[in-house]
Amino acid sequence: MEFNRNVLDFDVEYVAGQLVDFIRDQVKNNFRRKGVVIGLSGGIDSAVAGSLCVRALGPERVYGVLLPERDSNPISREYGRMCANKLGIECGEVEITPMVRSFGVYEKRNAVVKKYFPDYDGERRFRLTLPQDLLDRDRISAYHLDMELADGTIASKRLAHEDYLTMMAANDIKQRVRMTQLYYEAEKRYYVVCGTTNLPETIQGFFVKFGDGGVDMEPLTDLYKAQVFALGRHLGVPREIIDRTPSPDTYSLPVSDKDFYFCMPYETLDLVMYAALNGVSAPETAEVLGMKVEQVERAWKDMERKKSSTKTLRMLPPAPTLVFKR
Repeated sequence: MEFNRNVLDFDVEYVAGQLVDFIRDQVKNNFRRKGVVIGLSGGIDSAVAGSLCVRALGPERVYGVLLPERDSNPISREYGRMCANKLGIECGEVEITPMVRSFGVYEKRNAVVKKYFPDYDGERRFRLTLPQDLLDRDRISAYHLDMELADGTIASKRLAHEDYLTMMAANDIKQRVRMTQLYYEAEKRYYVVCGTTNLPETIQGFFVKFGDGGVDMEPLTDLYKAQVFALGRHLGVPREIIDRTPSPDTYSLPVSDKDFYFCMPYETLDLVMYAALNGVSAPETAEVLGMKVEQVERAWKDMERKKSSTKTLRMLPPAPTLVFKR
């Protein structure tokens, strides 16, 4: 197929039908369960996955869960509820802040923040971001801590690697707490848990092992982000959700997937990833996308680094193959 900006276009109804068949087969024939539980984040991926589950099983066999915590954007809860109402499914809500607090997440994380902003009072909003010049220069991917000051401006300080690891280890507990709640709801109903991870997230490891990656089935892992949006429009996902900027929704100060992890917009990420996975040359990719060859090569290098460094997320636990002698 010729590489061009429309290379990801597809017959949305045909693909939706395949995904509906996949979900139905997994639930009824593979797992032999009664239905599906899905966490509704208020974002496009969970809205599309939920819509497909309803098509496959009917709204009476799909249960949605809202899982807010103190750092969540309030719009996530609002849009998650909107999605559930549009789908006509039952939807519960569990405020996970007390559970997250019991693990000491906020204290551990705030201790790191105070190293960089000694006057931090525990309430001021912050986030983690990466420098957004990935395509323009060779650089080390070092995270920065952005703090919202009293006057509304943002101060940014580069995090030492060990402090970044500490903050991520603490914050990933949020995703693992959410998954325990989803499995509680699934097991008491004899349901399975549906994941919402798309192709760029899967390949580059933008998920938490035994958190949002710890599910029974993943219907979206063959879909680029643009294709998820196309399915969303086709399936009637509310416009507010389609127009929302994708975000990990982990920090009190809003941050996009681009600013936190990918360092390029999805419309660029999708196409340079497609080119890399399908053997399109760097010069051809650059010409089609209006980029420089070195920009394409930097994007591919970053993708490969992320893929390699997150390899363990996509693996089952290694086990030995024993030979027994008598």
